[in-house]
Amino acid sequence: MTSKNMLKYIFIAVVVILASLALADALGYFNPKPYTAVSHGSHVHYVPSDRDPDVSIDKFPQEEPGPREKITPTGQIVPIDQ
Repeated sequence: MTSKNMLKYIFIAVVVILASLALADALGYFNPKPYTAVSHGSHVHYVPSDRDPDVSIDKFPQEEPGPREKITPTGQIVPIDQ
């Protein structure tokens, strides 16, 4: 195998690895929080990963929940023990 072919295969392998990492990040694999910030025009809504699909994004809070709070599937911020 020539040096030129080896570089071509290394380049392809690097592109595949970077694309895989980008896809995993887009799917939320590296997100440690139970919610995601969704850009909605000039502001952001915080949406839980288990959100109710029948509830509009407008119903979710525009502020992050506190350390002992969570966002319900319908958009309310409640204490974690509930």
